[in-house]
Amino acid sequence: MAIYMSQDANSLLKGSLEEINQQLCAILDSVYDGLYITDGDANTILVNQTYEAISGLRPEDVLGKNMREIVSSGLIDRSGTLTALEARKTVTLEQTFRKGTQALITSTPYFDKNHEISMVITVVRDMTELYDLQEKYRESEERRRAEMRFFQQHRFAGGLVAEDPKTIETLRMAQKVAALDTTVLLLGETGVGKEQFARFIYENSSRVGQSFISINCGAIPPSLIESELFGYERGAFTGASREGKMGVFESADKGTVFLDEIGDLPLEMQVHLLRVLQEMKVKRVGGVRSIPVDVRIIAATNRDLLEMVREKTFREDLYYRLRVVPICIPPLRQRKADICPLVHTFLDDMNRKYCLHKTFSAPAIEVMRRYQWPGNVRELKNVVEQAVILSNGDSILSSDLPIQTKSDKGAEREEGAPIDLKKMVAKLEYHYIVKAYETYGNVRAAAASLGMDGGTFVRKRKKYEQMLQE
Repeated sequence: MAIYMSQDANSLLKGSLEEINQQLCAILDSVYDGLYITDGDANTILVNQTYEAISGLRPEDVLGKNMREIVSSGLIDRSGTLTALEARKTVTLEQTFRKGTQALITSTPYFDKNHEISMVITVVRDMTELYDLQEKYRESEERRRAEMRFFQQHRFAGGLVAEDPKTIETLRMAQKVAALDTTVLLLGETGVGKEQFARFIYENSSRVGQSFISINCGAIPPSLIESELFGYERGAFTGASREGKMGVFESADKGTVFLDEIGDLPLEMQVHLLRVLQEMKVKRVGGVRSIPVDVRIIAATNRDLLEMVREKTFREDLYYRLRVVPICIPPLRQRKADICPLVHTFLDDMNRKYCLHKTFSAPAIEVMRRYQWPGNVRELKNVVEQAVILSNGDSILSSDLPIQTKSDKGAEREEGAPIDLKKMVAKLEYHYIVKAYETYGNVRAAAASLGMDGGTFVRKRKKYEQMLQE
């Protein structure tokens, strides 16, 4: 490598020998990388300030000393200089200094006119920050791959599908909280799959080998809910068994209790539940002693508990005890990417259940994708089962579905009214062209997904846009 200078550079270094030396030192010290220079016998003759900062070594630690002596004393772990002298060529290697700095060093031998090595110039670059970033990236990638493997294994568990980014994020939060053994409050509309999420948390917790007991607080008569949850002693009330009975919390000891529709729990029962959360003790109906229990509680509701607190229909202290970790499950209309995989999951279940081989037509899938699903996943499952049972052929048509979208309603017409078939076909094909482009983000991939070339895709899109605007 040559150094190129202008003619004016001849006046750059001038003055006495001492002044020229000072100018050279200033130049070398301003270099971003560390410099370490030895003679042909590996005796240290020069280091710059950057090398001192990177290595943590003082000039007096190395100047005038032989590199073999420096290595044997443990000041550095390996020497590029010695390797270059032995190989008689430029070498690059990694070096770790005592202060913990990681560096990449390149040692280049300089040959005199007799082809003997007169000095070795080593450039030292601090790589600590870069290596730290690389390590963090590797750790991040490993976590990401582990999460992806986890979600691939669990995304269809118990009918719980996670294809939409919103669902994946919710599932990721559920996975984190599963290991913490804390109280969880699941929030979401009716039918979003709160029990499936509760089971997911249980199955990924340390209590997975123990009981999982699910109770719908709104389905138990108020007169029975206390004895159901907390048990009763012998003769506590008319009809009580002679032996007494354990309640849900005693039965689930060391396990998990899922309290669905917690907003329907009567106020007088909320006091008892609060005691379980605070003290982990229950008292049976008609009993006098407190029984210790070890349970994890997962509660769920489709109601606005905070509004109920304001209305004095739900205890504020219980609300905050339950809301340690709230997880809001989005409704199905906000996670459209889950609809198709859910449909096929339920369809496979129904085909096995009824020994059938039915499939959904593309228009039927599109109707379900556009539908708003006020009943969420529960409604979707019912629609799939009803369509499987009532459809005549193996292909389930949109007319076999017991639902109707707003656009379908707007398309209703009187019998015998004329049909613009060309425009209807154009509208349908244009919809799939637009949808493909939204999905894949470029013409080539979108066209390939529809079985056409890019030119045809662009031409049809432009043609249908003009036609539908007329």
